[in-house]
Amino acid sequence: MTALLEVRGISKSYPGGVQANADVSFTVEPGEIHALLGENGAGKSTLVKIIYGLVHPDAGEMRLAGAPYHPQGPVDARRAGVTMVFQHFSLFEALTVAENISLGMEKPLRTSELASRIRKVSEDYGLALDPFRLVGDLSVGERQRVEIVRCLLQDPRLLIMDEPTSVLTPGEVAPLFATLRRLAAEGCAILYISHKLDEIRALCDRATVLRAGRVVASCTPRAETARSLAEMMIGERLVEPPDHRFEPGESRLSVRNLDLPADHPHGTTLSNITFDLRAGEVLGIAGIAGNGQEELFAVLSGERRTAPDTILIGRRPAGRLGPNARRRLGLLAAPEERLGHAAAPDLTLAENAFLAGRVRRGLDRHGFLRFGRIEAFARDIIRAFDVRTPGTDAKARALSGGNLQKFIIGREMLQEPSVLVVNQPTWGVDARAAAAIRRALRELAGRGAAVLVISQDLDELVEISDTLAVLAGGRLSPQRPAQALGAEEIGRMMGGGFASDRREPADAAS
Repeated sequence: MTALLEVRGISKSYPGGVQANADVSFTVEPGEIHALLGENGAGKSTLVKIIYGLVHPDAGEMRLAGAPYHPQGPVDARRAGVTMVFQHFSLFEALTVAENISLGMEKPLRTSELASRIRKVSEDYGLALDPFRLVGDLSVGERQRVEIVRCLLQDPRLLIMDEPTSVLTPGEVAPLFATLRRLAAEGCAILYISHKLDEIRALCDRATVLRAGRVVASCTPRAETARSLAEMMIGERLVEPPDHRFEPGESRLSVRNLDLPADHPHGTTLSNITFDLRAGEVLGIAGIAGNGQEELFAVLSGERRTAPDTILIGRRPAGRLGPNARRRLGLLAAPEERLGHAAAPDLTLAENAFLAGRVRRGLDRHGFLRFGRIEAFARDIIRAFDVRTPGTDAKARALSGGNLQKFIIGREMLQEPSVLVVNQPTWGVDARAAAAIRRALRELAGRGAAVLVISQDLDELVEISDTLAVLAGGRLSPQRPAQALGAEEIGRMMGGGFASDRREPADAAS
């Protein structure tokens, strides 16, 4: 059988001596689901960008279905039948779903016909989409659906998927995998990148492992364990997370009877949110995307305001305070969306460090920037969290997703917050980076900080949390010891199966 894709001796270097790919060779067969594995910075993103025509190699060649293949850009790749779902979205928020999808088509369809096709494909995948909703009103998970559907409408021969399930719920992953298997059975090859190694084992036929830009192994994922795959990627034994004991201290963050209306028609209204977060505690918030996670993060970080006494940082009323005022009180936050929310894409790492660290690290004085301190802070983050980057002058958008995530989490942690709120802390990062971030969160709590983690990864929450609550339909369940909750009970709670009417007596009497 002729391979659908042949990659032979591909190499690519960047200024500053960064070798992204070095003599990479592998094949993908028709109808094969082929995993591309490696740590953040291993060269996966550069390699798939070469295949998609976004980057041109320095050396090597490719063949597609036996013919020479050297795309000069994504248009050439799409014409040849190669499409790609990116980890970072390329959508216009002011346009509708249908308008965004139309922009990626060489021959746009009439609106009614395109809307019909979007509905059909999205229903086939179990990723329901309204073609006429504005992308700006969609959750992160829904935006990922738009990217997937846009690709599938082009009837690809080779479909490249970069972390396609990173923001999908378990219920959404199963129908997606069913569709991928159906596509593969029809002859479409799929090149699949994911850091979720159990997904790789369940879905993929073969795997090519990259380390430092080189192919170091190939294997059949089903014959491996998640641990053995991770150790192939990193080239050493995986460090187990430390055991932890929860010894609660004083309350660091109190939320009482918080009601927050949705700020757009498709948002989620928060109703009667009440919880206490104590020194030394990691509180995990589980839930399906779109159930109020973004609204909860926004109101805790200070991006949205509420009545003063509904949020207390320590004993200080903080509901009316903005993000910088809350940072002064010790509450720091790291949002889910890396580029554009957590980091300014076209600013350097040093500049991004300044924006978030100015208040607590004294990075300016009387309106003047303290460049030495800014550089030192950025270097400390890079060193402490093993961020793979040429230096502090690299732009945020130049980093791989996982390295940018490590930078963002490290930037907040090195400011020694008394309260840290993080949303999806290990979204799209590799096994070693995820383990490092989880370990750092536990260590921060061990030093007396209070940590709130919002995540869709239940395994992650059970691993690092002392207490766990579930957000469903804008309501928060009571906190429970994380180790006392099983997957079945958490699943029931995620469907809204819990009682949360627990207003303070004064409010209830009124």
